[in-house]
Amino acid sequence: MSSVPHDLFQAAGLTPSAPTLTAAPEGFKPLAERLRPQTLSEIVGQDHLLGEGGAIARAIDRGFLPSLILWGPPGVGKTTIARLLAASVGYEFQQISAVFSGVADLKKAFEYAQARRTQGVRSVLFVDEIHRFNRAQQDSFLPYVEAGVVTLIGATTENPSFELNGALLSRCQVFVLKRLDDEAMDRLIARAETHLGHALPLMDEAKETLKGLADGDGRYLLTLIESLASMGFEAPLNSDALLQNLQKRRPNYDKDREGHYNLISALHKSVRGSDPDAALYWFARMLQGGEDPLYIVRRMQRMASEDIGNADPMSLIMTNAARETYEVLGSPEGELAIAQALVHMASAPKSNAVYTAFKAAMKAAKETATLDPPEVIRNAPTKLMKQLGYGEGYIYDPDDPDGFSGQNYFPDGMARPRFYDPKGEGHEGKTRQRLDEWARLRAQKQGRRGE
Repeated sequence: MSSVPHDLFQAAGLTPSAPTLTAAPEGFKPLAERLRPQTLSEIVGQDHLLGEGGAIARAIDRGFLPSLILWGPPGVGKTTIARLLAASVGYEFQQISAVFSGVADLKKAFEYAQARRTQGVRSVLFVDEIHRFNRAQQDSFLPYVEAGVVTLIGATTENPSFELNGALLSRCQVFVLKRLDDEAMDRLIARAETHLGHALPLMDEAKETLKGLADGDGRYLLTLIESLASMGFEAPLNSDALLQNLQKRRPNYDKDREGHYNLISALHKSVRGSDPDAALYWFARMLQGGEDPLYIVRRMQRMASEDIGNADPMSLIMTNAARETYEVLGSPEGELAIAQALVHMASAPKSNAVYTAFKAAMKAAKETATLDPPEVIRNAPTKLMKQLGYGEGYIYDPDDPDGFSGQNYFPDGMARPRFYDPKGEGHEGKTRQRLDEWARLRAQKQGRRGE
């Protein structure tokens, strides 16, 4: 829906992209709408951008508004900020939603902005959910933004790096909005209580629970307050009573979007950083978001090999067992087996020596792919092969007095590389000692044989 007056569209020979809605009487408006900030100073929780010295504050102090992308979670004020920014520099404000609009709607908005420009009026085009536009639709912005026909303000809950064209991003500044912290939500609660004319019927602990339910979303916090106010409670509620009357929303978690990758990254790094408590927390967050436990355990199998390796070989065994247990028991019983393996992995010694060695071996194999194994370790199943010297001089290690022959197993002429370098952590400590002793014996025995 465009927020510019309907008659201005008609004067330009255009029609609005969506029907003009009649404003609801004040008493019928949701509380969040009634408390919508009227000035930038009333916006809470975004002082890093709007406060003194903030990036947006500096721009509007100069009377100039660049094209920008407001990236942040739901309910932190993206739409309000866009509207107030336009007003603060005297630009006309148009608003469309990428959910309901297409290229034809964009064309109308651009034509209207061009018409107003000839009248000396600069325009802001605010596009809510801009990440919903496809690449071609996003490309349609470029000439108008480039020519200054419109100042684009896009709002998105998704990472612009993934969802927006590079060409469009290069013409906009990206500003990151934060989830509302406790202080910001306290200010909203106080503002709501003033508007309602009474304190919320909540004990102090229940107020903390209320803020937890909102999870940094100011609009949702005010929606919860409005629901609570409509129930007519007089005696203050404790947390349990509050939870019985207000339903917590499902976590904001899309399994194919950035939140998914951020949480699995947090889980992986918590295990790698040997923090079982943090690992359990991110595991629980992903489960609450609806993640498939088998996806998580597959990533744990990767962690067991990549970050723990032979420092604790039991980690891979436990992770495989956790997967099998979950496949038998399902949720929620099987999730405990995954948690058990997760805690073991986070508490285990860490080594990426095998991971590093494997990458180095793959590189060397690619570079020396034409070299044959030395004759001494070639297979000799036929008489001809034996006559050619295949397997001649091979020493069977268990028969060696040291249980170690020290023969060369790399191609002739290839310098001996060192791929696997145990870190000395956990089980690899003993492995390192053994390999060091074998290296000493190898040098000694090859020297005697003149290899």
